[in-house]
Amino acid sequence: MTNKTPSLDLFGDDLPIVPSTNARPEAAALVEVLLTLRAHPMVAWAERMNSGAAHIGGRFVRFGWTGCPDVLGQTKDGRLLGVEVKAAKGRLRPEQGVFLKRIRAAGGVAFMARDCRDVFLNLDIAGGKQA
Repeated sequence: MTNKTPSLDLFGDDLPIVPSTNARPEAAALVEVLLTLRAHPMVAWAERMNSGAAHIGGRFVRFGWTGCPDVLGQTKDGRLLGVEVKAAKGRLRPEQGVFLKRIRAAGGVAFMARDCRDVFLNLDIAGGKQA
């Protein structure tokens, strides 16, 4: 998909048309997974967890914690929900896998998802349905 509408800069001059591409497949997967989770009848709530670090005003600020899933939420039966979202070729880092295992060990629902199919499959399993 390309952007065919010319843009204007600060002085009113036309800017060149730049084709838009999905250079961030994990971001697209995150949107799909989050929308699916929020609409799923088993999920009470699901929110994006921003993690990482940045320099803000000369200070180094860390967001989230190591291994924190991309999405945290809760199932309607009260269990913690943790979902790590990856693009088609993405892999879990060791600390991400450990955190998902911790959630499952405590009785929560935790999995990696690449798209809505992974969400449905894993929530069906967590809800006691055979996949």
